[in-house]
Order: sequence, then structure tokens, then C-alpha cells
Amino acid sequence: MTRVDRIHLLHTNDLHSHLDQTSKMAPLIEELRAQWQARNEWSLLLDIGDHMDRVRMETEGTDGRVNGTILERMGYDFVTLGNNELLTFSQDQLAAVYRDAPYQVLSSNVYEVKRTGQPAWIRPCSHVTLGSVRIGMLAATIPYQTVYELMGWDVRDPVSTLAEHVRRLRGEVDLIVVLSHLGLMNDRMLAKEVPGIDLIIGAHTHHLLEELERVGETWLAGAGKHGQHLGHIEIEVDIDAGRVRTIRGRVYPLAGRAEEREMQELIAHYRGEALENMAQPIHQLSRPLGVDWYGESPLPNLLADALCDWVGAEAALVNNGQLLAEIPAGSVTRQQLHAVCPHPINPVLMTIEGKEIRRTLEEALLDEFVTLPIRGFGFRGKVLGTVSVSGMEVFYDPEAPPFQRIKEIRINGSRLEEEQLVRLATIDMFTFGIGYMGLKEGKVQKYYLPEFLRDLLAKQLQAPAALARCEVKRWHRI
Repeated sequence: MTRVDRIHLLHTNDLHSHLDQTSKMAPLIEELRAQWQARNEWSLLLDIGDHMDRVRMETEGTDGRVNGTILERMGYDFVTLGNNELLTFSQDQLAAVYRDAPYQVLSSNVYEVKRTGQPAWIRPCSHVTLGSVRIGMLAATIPYQTVYELMGWDVRDPVSTLAEHVRRLRGEVDLIVVLSHLGLMNDRMLAKEVPGIDLIIGAHTHHLLEELERVGETWLAGAGKHGQHLGHIEIEVDIDAGRVRTIRGRVYPLAGRAEEREMQELIAHYRGEALENMAQPIHQLSRPLGVDWYGESPLPNLLADALCDWVGAEAALVNNGQLLAEIPAGSVTRQQLHAVCPHPINPVLMTIEGKEIRRTLEEALLDEFVTLPIRGFGFRGKVLGTVSVSGMEVFYDPEAPPFQRIKEIRINGSRLEEEQLVRLATIDMFTFGIGYMGLKEGKVQKYYLPEFLRDLLAKQLQAPAALARCEVKRWHRI
């Protein structure tokens, strides 16, 4: 008679601080693990990165500690780091969350720039034995090397790094599992290029695989995004032969499931702590700062001015959709600025030709751009919105045909020429070809991390004459 060990892997990814989903997920995880334990079956609970997102006030106001506590409370065994964790939290903030965690933080390709090693709270790989089955656990995060270095991280090539670990582990374990925050296309490539990986559990591209996908001898899994599903992989291992007998995957939809009161109370506790931490006043406004996604308005002008001043550029350009609401008169707090501008988006300095600035401003007069819904790349708003500028005046005829409406652009009083190179302050989202198309043609000189747009707003609100300056019109209808 064949002896079989049955192993269950529960997995989540890309929660992005949709914390309320954890109150639905927690009781299901507890119920499933209790069933398996009663049958002498083994289980692990895994998170594949981007659990934290500073768009959520509880995460912002506690520097991610609410996320760390939730991971601990739910009984996670292994977690890895997504680009969101690495690019929006300092190394000290991450260490405070993970250093004493009861779960293991895995990453095979994330190293510190200064020490050329890994901090003590990250492990490059791990061995775990469930029943008679020896499992090698690896993990990798997608490399965006230029910006990671600004946060002190050296994120190495995942394929060569994982291949080295797999070669070393293959003779020591029965099963190799990779927690991959690389995206589905990269998971497929990894499966082809690195033999010996049994299972890749994916993230980053928010892909939902309701059944496992097979590429060569490797199985791929993914549980979507925002805690809408819980992934489950069941593995049967032939004990005597020491090999996988069957592997199956599924996902559990969480819509409509009852919420656990204890988890709700935990989130509420951290909400109160976050509100207290973010309640300190930044500035006193005598009148509101309004925002219009579809036309020039003071608050987007203030943000454009903040970008221009922070970066030290000739001019600046930003989309109005970055601001979600006006700031009312009265005391302005960190919590208000976070509510108005929650995006994990950073300033950038680029050099760009005048013709691409003109193209962008022409696009900003077209409904198909202004009303465009944007998803991802740090944007947490609704629509792109028109463009606000600083250091620049735009003279336009709204009745002219599309792409012939801009009649003149002046930068610091001088007419902008088509081939003229301009040092332009803008936002990192545009460098990825998202939103206004002309801006991706600019040559990036510097990304500014860890500053977010709301940090620039906080500083600008305290600048002398900034409030009067943002009321000055920059778009002139002729």
C-alpha cells in the first residue's frame, strides 16, 4: 500500500492593505487548518508580497505595524517582500515590523546596498519538513534597480539568483517552492529557464489562476489581488518514493463571507492609533484650497509649485487627478493630506523636449485623456484629470481642432521652442508610459525617494507666499 503525506499551502498576495478582507479570510483559514490537523495533514500559510500599502490610513499612521500584527495574528509561516514594501517604507520601518516576527521573511534576491548582505530579519531560503516531506522555500521580488538603490536595496537578478539556490537545494529536499513577486510572464519564463522548481506561487501582476497552470515540469499559482480570494494548493507526496504524486490548486472567493469580530477590533485599535499619530497640525488655512479634475484650480497648482520647488526645475507638470478632494479652511493635518493625496507616488526630474511638453498639454485638453481611469503604478485615484503646471504659462484656443489648440507656451517668460530641452519636475507614474504619453519620452535625471507628493504638499503649505502663488492662473484662454 502506498503511503502518502498530504500537504496544504494557503496563499495570499497583493493585499495592498485591504485590511477588511482579512476579517473574512481569518476564520476560513482557521477552519481549514483545523480540519487538516484533525486528519494529520500538514499546512503552511504564505504571503507573496505587497501586503502593505500606504494608501490605507492605518498602514500609513502606524508605519506598517498593523500589517505585521495581522500577519502574526493570522498565523502566517512565510512571507516575502513586494515592490510596495521595498519602495514605500524605509529599511528601519521594515525592520521594526519584521525583526521580531514569528513568521519567516524570505527573499533570495533582496540585499542591502551598504553591506552587500541581507539584514538579519531576511532569510535567503528556508528548509521546512512537513511529515516526511522536505521542502525548500525560496522567494524573489521584481527588480527595479534604479529606484531600489535610492531606498538602500540591491535587488539582484531573480533568475540567476534562484537558479543558484535551486542547484544547491535540489539534492537536499523533495519539493522546491518559490514565492514569486515577479509577475505572471516572469513566472512562466522562470519555469522554463530554471529546471528543478516544482511550484511557483505568484504575485505582482494580480493574476488569478483558479486552477494551477503547468509550464514544463513546474506548476504556477496566483490568488488575484486585494484579498478577494484565498489560494489553496494541495500536494500529495509518495513517502516511499519521495516524490510528488499529485498537485492541485483552487481559490476560495471571499465575497459574502462573514467577518471575524476579533480582527475588526484589531483593525479599529490601529485605526485609533493612526489617527492620533496623524493628528498634528501642519498649517492653518484661512480659506479652502479647491480642486477640479477637469480645469485649473488652486490645490493642483500648489502641488505643481511644490514639485517645481522641491526638485529645483525650470518647470513642473502634474495631473489634477492626484488630488482627490479639496482641503477645507482651518487646521490642516497629516491625516487630511493623506486622505487628499494617498498615492505612493514620488517626484522625478527629467529633461524633455518642448514638443513633448506641447503634446502633453494638447492631450490635457482632450476628454479621452482627462476622464481616463488609471489603475496601478501607484495611482489610487479615479481619473487622470487635466494638467496643472508651474513655471509655465499656456495660451490655448479650446475651439481649435485637437492637437492644434495650444498657441503658445512660455517657460519663465520665454517662448518654448519645439527642440528646446527643459528640466521638468513631474511624477514617476508618467515615466512608465501611463497617462500622458509624451512624458515617457523624457530622460529621467533623478527619482526622489522616499518623498511622496503629500510630503511635498506639507512643506509647500508652510512656504511664504505659496498660497497666493497657487491662485495665479497659468492657463490662458484666447
